[in-house]
Amino acid sequence: MMDAVDPSPLRHFVVAKRSITSIFDQLLDFVKDGSAFVDEAWRGEELGQVAVEEQSLEMQSCETKLWTIRDVLLRRHMKVAFFGRTSNGKSTVINAMLRDRVLPSGIGHTTNCFLRVEGTDGDEAYLTTEASNERKSVKTVNQLAHALHMVPTLDSGSLVKVFWPKTRCALLRDDLVLMDSPGTDVTLELDSWIDKFCLDADVFVLVGNSESTLMNTEKLFFHKVSERISKPNIFILHNRWDASVSEPEYVDEVRKQHLDRCVSFLAEELKVVSLDEAPGRIFFISAKEVLSSRMQRAQGMPETGGALAEGFHERLREFQMFERTFEEFISQSAVKTKFEQHTVRAWQITEAIKAVMDAINIASADRKIFCLEEREDQRDRLEFVRGQINRLTDSVRERIKTLTEDVAAKVATALLDQIRSLPVLVEEFRADFNPTQETLELYKTKLMQHMEERMVGGLSHRCSVSIHRDIRAAQAHMIDSVRPLLSTSLQEQVSPPSTSFELTYDLGLTALCADFHENIEFQFSLGWTSLVTRFIGAANAKRALSGPERRLQDSSFKDEMVVSIATGLVSVTSRASMSVLVIGGVVWRSVGWRVIALSLSLYGLLYLYEKLTWTNASRERALKKQFVEHAAQRLRAIIPVSSSACSQQVYKELASTFSRLTQRVDLSEAELEGNIRQLSFRIQRLENIQRRSKAFRNRATELETQLEAFSVQYLQ
Repeated sequence: MMDAVDPSPLRHFVVAKRSITSIFDQLLDFVKDGSAFVDEAWRGEELGQVAVEEQSLEMQSCETKLWTIRDVLLRRHMKVAFFGRTSNGKSTVINAMLRDRVLPSGIGHTTNCFLRVEGTDGDEAYLTTEASNERKSVKTVNQLAHALHMVPTLDSGSLVKVFWPKTRCALLRDDLVLMDSPGTDVTLELDSWIDKFCLDADVFVLVGNSESTLMNTEKLFFHKVSERISKPNIFILHNRWDASVSEPEYVDEVRKQHLDRCVSFLAEELKVVSLDEAPGRIFFISAKEVLSSRMQRAQGMPETGGALAEGFHERLREFQMFERTFEEFISQSAVKTKFEQHTVRAWQITEAIKAVMDAINIASADRKIFCLEEREDQRDRLEFVRGQINRLTDSVRERIKTLTEDVAAKVATALLDQIRSLPVLVEEFRADFNPTQETLELYKTKLMQHMEERMVGGLSHRCSVSIHRDIRAAQAHMIDSVRPLLSTSLQEQVSPPSTSFELTYDLGLTALCADFHENIEFQFSLGWTSLVTRFIGAANAKRALSGPERRLQDSSFKDEMVVSIATGLVSVTSRASMSVLVIGGVVWRSVGWRVIALSLSLYGLLYLYEKLTWTNASRERALKKQFVEHAAQRLRAIIPVSSSACSQQVYKELASTFSRLTQRVDLSEAELEGNIRQLSFRIQRLENIQRRSKAFRNRATELETQLEAFSVQYLQ
């Protein structure tokens, strides 16, 4: 009879393992990227810490946990453990399931330690022990048995791993591990067996002997298993059922006795299944017959060849039913026991990551709103500063213009008053006077210095105090107006108005009067020159009395008329001397000679008096008078220039002050622009963090969907 050729139910576990491993690989990549993202957000201090260190540590912890779970998943296998008394045929059952003599069995062979059989992708079979990872090659069952006996340290609590090529055994291709054990009657260390080898088993198979009933040692072992594992999955195989052929009349009765006892043990004592489910966990087989049949088939011989007892086909079908039931059960059970907890843990990790991403998204949104408001405030502030400084510039310019005009007017008025007081200032001057040329030059130099000092002092007294007060007031107004436009740091750098400014009055009197030439020669007050001078002025008289070459120089029309009249008179007098004599004679005849003589005497006495009184003091007074007239004329000419020079000084002082303040405003504007650019860049980064956090959250949701699908497909 041919074995069933349906696909092995064990593939269910393999597919589930591949599926959950793929999900965990995706989850691990996701958490790696998420951890880097959270760490970047946490360390970005300029963003205001939208993430905290605890979140970064939590992501790293999730990554570590996922690595651990993934490593565990890769090592996960379906594990079935076979237990029973010595020589009940545990190794034979395993060989029958593997369809080959993998483990030593039969007469003279008893398993004296735990043997773990699993597949290897290589072509050579080998074994390892707990004491050494050295691979010991085994090609046949005899070599394996020999190798086991050559290890003197092996005892019932030792583990030997047997790696059998998957190409030689189909059952091992599906991540199935079979654990053979020593007989439960050879040791009292059942607790250590369970703790060491049984806690990760998905199915337990109790191999009993059909020729005897369940023994207390077997029951005791599974009672201990049930204490440590909640409702362990247990199958009971009654091996050597072919012996019942010798007594066919008692077959049904014996089968019923075994079945009732086993059902009672599973359902009532252990309470791992219900009374209805228990019969489906109990099978009556002959492992030796099945192994022999399958090996003959593998060799191309009829599987019913050889000495097989009657009823073989029924026992073979029951063994196949056990295999099918076992495979279906272990695949479902292993998927649930091996992957359910990891699926729940993965779900918890995705929920934790979603919480982290939600927190980062909310923090980023709050920070973004704050930055948007801050940027709007900065933009409003910048617009306000620019508008205010433009208006302030116009206002300050108008105030400076008004102030400079006022300064020019004050200085002009004061200078005019000083010019009017020139006679007093000159009269105050005292110095040695001598009509010699050298002394006169020194005298005039000192006189000019005295006049310069007194006039500058007078101007300073009249103007400087009020002008300085107005300047300081204007500067204070500028500072008070500009200060609110500056940032806090720049406001601290604004200093009070400088008190070092001094208004200078540079009259340049020495240069102005460099062409002054005094005339301190004696001049009779009733002499012809004096009379002409009184009539047309000193300057015009000099020109009138000078030669024709001097009269050719530039002059105004009015002056030319006066000079022409005076010159004409002089010319007539010189040409009509005879007429004068005639007129004198006429007068003499009219008034008499006594009157003429008296007049001439008085005229002479007056001339003599003036001549005698023409001393150095008279000469000094004449020089001072001439200097006053000359200086007054020159100073009146420079009143506009001097007042304009003073107003320019004030203008430069105020303009420089406002320029320095506007430079501070420019720095404040640049600072605002920099803040706006920085806030814009920060907003972009926060938006990027928001997008990425949402993307990570969506990815976590997608992974949860995959976990949900896996749970629905494999765990429910």
